[in-house]
Amino acid sequence: MKATIWHNPRCGTSRKTLAILEETPGVEVEVIEYLKTPYSRAKLAQLIADAGMTPADAIRMMGTDAEERGLADMDADAILDAMAANPAYVNRPFVETEKGVRFCRPQDKVRDIL
Repeated sequence: MKATIWHNPRCGTSRKTLAILEETPGVEVEVIEYLKTPYSRAKLAQLIADAGMTPADAIRMMGTDAEERGLADMDADAILDAMAANPAYVNRPFVETEKGVRFCRPQDKVRDIL
């Protein structure tokens, strides 16, 4: 099985999720450091929708100026535009496998799609 993680190595939850993926037999892991290789807007929209979330649910407030910018009060398209322009606004990690997409907070949610 292939698993793709949109990863930030500075994030403890992202590192723990990656460790679960790497320790699971039969899982081929693709790591995308999304701050270096940003999401396309379309991919981001797909991940959020497939995880059963809204763009507002996926905003990272901590460590960003998202709150000051009023990101949470914007419509879904404006939030996606802001996230695509600045991937630091996207909370993490997202993991995608053939079984679906999960926003892995807490990290054990990744087990749902393995």
